[in-house]
Amino acid sequence: MENASRLYNALTVVLIQHENWLDIRHLKTLAWMMLGLIESGIVSLTAWAPHVQSRAQYAQSTVRRFRRWLDNDRIKVHKLYGPLIQRALSEWGRHILYLSLDTSMLWGKYCIVRISIVYRGRAIPLVWKVLEHQSSTVAFEVYKDLLNKAAQLLLPFDCKVVFLADRGFADTRLMAHLSKLGWQWRIRLKGNFTIYRRGRRPCKAGRITPAAGQAIFWHNVFLTAEQFGPVHIAIARHPQSKEFWIVVSSEPTSMITFEEYGLRFDIEENFLDDKSNGFQLEASLIRSADALNRLCFVLAITTLYLVSQGTIVVEQGKRRWVDPHWFRGSSYLKIGWNWIKRALSQGWALLTRLLLRGGPDPEPAKASRKQHAQRAMPAFRCRVADFAQVICL
Repeated sequence: MENASRLYNALTVVLIQHENWLDIRHLKTLAWMMLGLIESGIVSLTAWAPHVQSRAQYAQSTVRRFRRWLDNDRIKVHKLYGPLIQRALSEWGRHILYLSLDTSMLWGKYCIVRISIVYRGRAIPLVWKVLEHQSSTVAFEVYKDLLNKAAQLLLPFDCKVVFLADRGFADTRLMAHLSKLGWQWRIRLKGNFTIYRRGRRPCKAGRITPAAGQAIFWHNVFLTAEQFGPVHIAIARHPQSKEFWIVVSSEPTSMITFEEYGLRFDIEENFLDDKSNGFQLEASLIRSADALNRLCFVLAITTLYLVSQGTIVVEQGKRRWVDPHWFRGSSYLKIGWNWIKRALSQGWALLTRLLLRGGPDPEPAKASRKQHAQRAMPAFRCRVADFAQVICL
């Protein structure tokens, strides 16, 4: 049990870096839950129990302890998580910070709404909420408070924020609110959005049909009958397929707009890490929105801790100690996870620092040179039109 004590002590050092804990027992229980998750690799209170050191004689007592923590409405997850993610971002610098909004369903009954920080091929949870909701589509009013919480957390940082979202969130109210927060945004449009251009008839976004391999950029246009804008549109069709993209942006568009929007998919990798590729969240027996909201806190802080480990390991040039690939073939989460396992077995010191670095990834994931080349952006024929003057209908 010496290794368990070492990891538990390291986790308590990480968690105690702010004073928002109402009861130190809440912190200690969370540290044991994180330890159980790291050691077992699955979201299961019964699987976590054998890793806990306590005076409890029966495993059921430990499971009940975890369950009481998840049901405790005195535990305010964002009040506890916020200072930790802020500490991790303290050395981000003035690099662009990309945020991604998405939802994920559990058992067709609960919807997780999450805003995450895009980070080196994955995403780190920033704020979230769990709803008892049988659809992955949610209204703007449902997640508006998450936007405000995220803005409050990012207020101390002097960096440009770019918000990314799929077409399920295409809403002019969202766009207006993002502009009010001082954020830039790239959002995929639905085909039924009406676009207004000076001197031209209105058209539906879905009726714009560029040829294969062509990209169209319209600047200073307006959306919907209320003529929201001005905004900027990027439309493109892939050269080798029928794939078709329409992205609306708060800033003038170019091919870079598609690259930026593509970062949105990293949040899907984050949800995959929560589920089948990592923590097996769907194996959980928790069936309460409030309890799942706190369980997402356990997943979020564990993810942040493991990714921070991976960041520091790569920074120290020790990535290949735990990643067998010549190029980086594992995510930062998996590198951090493997580092902890190796450190415990070899008697190495455990890292207790939360750290997310801004700027380019020093070791981008690359399974092979050939695969990396195939992922490069294909060449497009580009056409730009600027409708800068005020529309008069």
